[in-house]
Amino acid sequence: MIKKLIFVTFLAIISLNSIAQEYVITKFGVSSDSTKLNTKAIQSVIDKAFKKGGGTIVIPKGTYLTGALFFKPKTNLLLQEGAVLKGSDNIKDYPFIPSRMEGRSLKYFAALINATKVDGFNISGPGTIDGNGLKFWKTFWFYRDSVKKTGRDATNLEVSRPRLLFIWSCNNVNIKDVKLRNSGFWTTHLYQCNNVLIENCDIRSPFRPVKAPSTDGIDIDVCKKVTIRNCYISVNDDAICIKGGKGVDAQNLPENGIVEDILIENCTIGESHATLTMGSECIHARNITMRNCKVNNNCPILRMKMRGDTFQLYENITVENITGTCGSIIDLNPWKQFFDLQGSTAKPFGTIRNIKLSNIKVEATKFGEMDGNPDDKVSNFLFKDLEVTTKTPFLKNKYQDVKIDNVMVNGAPLVVKP
Repeated sequence: MIKKLIFVTFLAIISLNSIAQEYVITKFGVSSDSTKLNTKAIQSVIDKAFKKGGGTIVIPKGTYLTGALFFKPKTNLLLQEGAVLKGSDNIKDYPFIPSRMEGRSLKYFAALINATKVDGFNISGPGTIDGNGLKFWKTFWFYRDSVKKTGRDATNLEVSRPRLLFIWSCNNVNIKDVKLRNSGFWTTHLYQCNNVLIENCDIRSPFRPVKAPSTDGIDIDVCKKVTIRNCYISVNDDAICIKGGKGVDAQNLPENGIVEDILIENCTIGESHATLTMGSECIHARNITMRNCKVNNNCPILRMKMRGDTFQLYENITVENITGTCGSIIDLNPWKQFFDLQGSTAKPFGTIRNIKLSNIKVEATKFGEMDGNPDDKVSNFLFKDLEVTTKTPFLKNKYQDVKIDNVMVNGAPLVVKP
């Protein structure tokens, strides 16, 4: 019995050692020439680590050009100080495969970093993952402007662009101390994941000289128990976006679902389109808390995109202890971009309930609006203990069950207008 126990312990030690083993890519034929495409060489290191029972893929100081990389079970990624994993700007280096985009399951281009069913997946810094998105951004704007001349609007998916991170169906994920830069499309996309921690990360894409379109900081899509802590986010779209599906029958499709138990704390949100957004591809968001955060931007703190072609439920959302400068406190408005009932006679509507914004002290461009679609329902919506300075000192609101408790604007009680 003792011998058997010793043998089992020995095997466990071997397993732990293999998982902890580090694979420095330059020791396996990966070139330090920043102009040479290293996709196959880096992928072979990942595959080697997987075959040997797992390990950490280490990116040392230097710049390494690569296309899409696919991490396997028990493999992780470490970027050392001065390390840059730089994405190719050729879409051919990103395979067209089954994926998830804009609230629908479809084929799309792989991200730069991909992990599917990799429980315990870790990405750690202090190095950088750089999407090298300039070429993709320029192509998008050129195409969009060209299409406008024909009298229609281009969709995001009409211009082929890769995301930076796509993590699908993974549990116990940690993304820590890493810099995420210049994504071609969404920066961090979590889909069907549980127990995720994103901590001490710096996530950025530019507004100038070329805007980086649709480079959402963090997209949370059909996930549970996600914590975002001590991060800086400034991107040319929503900083943190809650997703989960869209369309008139989205709530009935198994690939869609709820996003719940989300905590955002001690973060700073720079220039973006919104600090925290519900939608536009969201069918059910529940138990979402953002607290102890700073805003340094001109966008809404809380934005609720209400789709007239999707049944939506936003409930139990708390935003508290927010300071800094912003656009509006609340933006609750219809979202009409690419409206499509797909021939259905249904009349989708949104339900918003149990929302609390409290202990907010900011300088804002305006207080905000609550003016959703005609059939949307709002109940138990509370503003409490707010101190706001703004040139537009009133709340435009058409809903009855909105409570105002100790909300001061420019030193006077908040004025509510229909």
